[in-house]
Amino acid sequence: MHLDIIKTLAQKGPLKLTHIMYKANVNCSVLGEQLEFLMQQNIVQEKTLKKERIIYELTEKGFSIIKAFREIQTLLPIEEEKQRIPAILY
Repeated sequence: MHLDIIKTLAQKGPLKLTHIMYKANVNCSVLGEQLEFLMQQNIVQEKTLKKERIIYELTEKGFSIIKAFREIQTLLPIEEEKQRIPAILY
């Protein structure tokens, strides 16, 4: 799940909570917990825009993780279904 959120933010850019939920296909209550964890790890950051609109975006560390994951994918081709390796983030 962590990886789905990170990949969504990397592909789509900064997003509101509901957009992450739909694009990453994550339950709303679970998404809150996952985002909290990712923010504690400095992988995702929360930003408040005009009119108190809150969005979430990857930090430099988050982009580094995506870059490393893509490099691993090129070295070890993995089918899309087998890419769910959230432990890679710990």
